[in-house]
Formats: sequence, structure tokens, C-alpha cells
Amino acid sequence: MKLISWNVNGFRACLTKGFGDFFAQADADIFCIQETKMQPDQADFSPEGYHKYFHSAVKKGYSGTAVYTKKEPISVTFGINGTHMDEGRVITCEYDEFYFVCCYVPNAQNELKRIDYRMEFEDDMRSYLSELDKKKPVIYTGDLNVAHEEIDLKNPKTNIGNAGFSYEERGKFTELLAAGFADTFRRLYPDKAEAYSWWSYRFKAREKNVGWRIDYFVVSERLMDKVEDSLICSDILGSDHCPVELIIDL
Repeated sequence: MKLISWNVNGFRACLTKGFGDFFAQADADIFCIQETKMQPDQADFSPEGYHKYFHSAVKKGYSGTAVYTKKEPISVTFGINGTHMDEGRVITCEYDEFYFVCCYVPNAQNELKRIDYRMEFEDDMRSYLSELDKKKPVIYTGDLNVAHEEIDLKNPKTNIGNAGFSYEERGKFTELLAAGFADTFRRLYPDKAEAYSWWSYRFKAREKNVGWRIDYFVVSERLMDKVEDSLICSDILGSDHCPVELIIDL
């Protein structure tokens, strides 16, 4: 199976920047996106052979997630056990052999002014994923808005304590892994540096590869031996993020 996740930073804008071509070329079994910034009726993208599911924020032009899947899921749910619904951040698709969870984790924002909500979200998500994992294995993906270790961003020293690289956020990701999950890219490529999935639009950051790895495929530990590759598609443009890809034998 080929799975792809991409924070498109505005789906309508990304559709004008080659999204459709990449989608067709990728031919993924499941393709999920974050930060759609739209309601379901605001963009017409319904590729043949895919079922689509949108979870949009109440606030217009903000957040939002979507999943395109070739195989129709057994069930599709939104939010985390009926909570965290208003910002359109979580879609769960249940299949015969696994759960697929697409997520756009809240940004802690400047001066960590939203860190309390971020911590609540992280705890609720970890508990939710652990509950799912008791039933069948989990594939958790999306913009998780954290660079876990120093190797995961270009300038760690100057970003300690900033949103996305605070001790609190990094600690929650460590807790998630300790709960029985694996960061597929880092497990396969433990020493690979300068591998990033997000770059600021400022200061020619992408051109200079001054980036952060904040987009992930995380899987239940017992799925790790089925993972064939975990990729960062840094050559794909159209957003300040690039797609990430998982090849898994399921």
C-alpha cells in the first residue's frame, strides 16, 4: 500500500499549483491532507476511484482535514471520541486490518500562548490512539507540529522553547512513542540529517533547506516490520510543507 499525507496550506490555492498532477502521478491508496482552509463545497476535486471525507473547521478559512481513499472504510469518525470537533483536525478511517488517523495537531503559537490546549489535545490523542491500538493496529499521520529531536530541524539551538520545539511538545511525542508507536522515518533513517517537511516562506528557507521535520507517519509498533519505506517528498512544491509517504505491506 502507498499512503500519502500533505499539509497543503489552503487546498484551493494548492489546486492551482499542481496538486492534481501530483495526486494522479502518486496513485496512492490513501491520500490525506491537512490545513484545507475550506468547507467541503468550496473546491471541486473528486478524482475517479476515490471516496472522499472532509472535516472542516467551524471558523471559515481555518484548519481542516480531508481523506481520499480508494477502498471505502468500514467507518469514518471525526474528532477524538466526540471532542475536539470545532477545528476539523482529526479524521479516523477504519479498515479491516488497521485504523488510519489523519491529524492536524494544533500549533502552540508564539510565546506558547496555546500550549495548554496543545497539551490537552496531545493527551487526548495519545489515549485515543492507544484505545484504537487495542482493537487493531494504527497508522497515525499528518502535520504533528513538532520537531522531535535536534536532528529534525536546521537550527535547534536557537529554537529551543519555541512553538514546535518546546520541551513540552517534544515530551508529548516521546510519550506517544513510549505508548507503543514508532516514528517510521526516524526508525528507518536514524541518522539522516537535513530531511525536512516544512520550510518558512521567509528568507528563502526552502531554497537553503532551512527546515523542520514536522510531518509524520507513526504506526503501531507491531506494524513496523511491515513498513517498506517512509519518504519525504521534498521535491514536490505547492505548499510550505511537502508530502510524506509510507509504503507498507498490508
